[in-house]
Amino acid sequence: MADDTSLSPLLSDSFLTLADLLGALPEERWETPSLCAGWRVREVVAHLTMAARYSPAELRACDSDFSRLSNLIAGRDAALPTAELVANLRSDVMRRWIPPGGGHLGALTHVVIHGLDVTVPLGAPRSASDEAAIAVLDGLAAGGGSRQYGVDTAGLALAATDVGWTFGAGAPLVGPAGELVLVLRAARCRTFVSRPSRRLGEGDSAHDTGGSVRSPHTPSPPKVSQSLINGCGSLSVVTEC
Repeated sequence: MADDTSLSPLLSDSFLTLADLLGALPEERWETPSLCAGWRVREVVAHLTMAARYSPAELRACDSDFSRLSNLIAGRDAALPTAELVANLRSDVMRRWIPPGGGHLGALTHVVIHGLDVTVPLGAPRSASDEAAIAVLDGLAAGGGSRQYGVDTAGLALAATDVGWTFGAGAPLVGPAGELVLVLRAARCRTFVSRPSRRLGEGDSAHDTGGSVRSPHTPSPPKVSQSLINGCGSLSVVTEC
């Protein structure tokens, strides 16, 4: 697994590339519902960049409940000008911020996942680099997903078709890196989905758009064979963030 020295530039790059993408976004697209239940793109970005704005006094006012403060700031600061939210993504504060107990990998996982929470419903390419996606997949598959998101990877053969990443052995779970990150983050039941490698069409980015993962506000994903589904009939990626 990557160490902090190698993760630090990936963290900085992930914030900057997401800022570039959102900085070019028309104002009305910030109203797009994200993959986080009840949050638009602007709430997700307000949450992601809260470290650039919140004060210790605000945390004390929330009885040191970071989740409560996070929800408060997401709702309040979503009203900020989008240019300010983009500037926060570019700030040195965000590139240095480390979540309590999460280390550099936790910070990178945070920006990569929330980047997908907005790029997937926007129909935009994954903003995080292949290297960042692989580092996050390594962390989630090796235990981060099990601890934080309740996802058990035992008995699964994971493969990200667009970055050459594999993990484990057993029932195949195959798809683009962005889709696998969302599965490891948000699966509510164990779903085995095997698909052929995605082929990028003419003009597509080298980064995936999340494969078949979609929010309820976008077209339904391609159907998969029922023989490949165990326990539930569909995969929901709309979550509480």
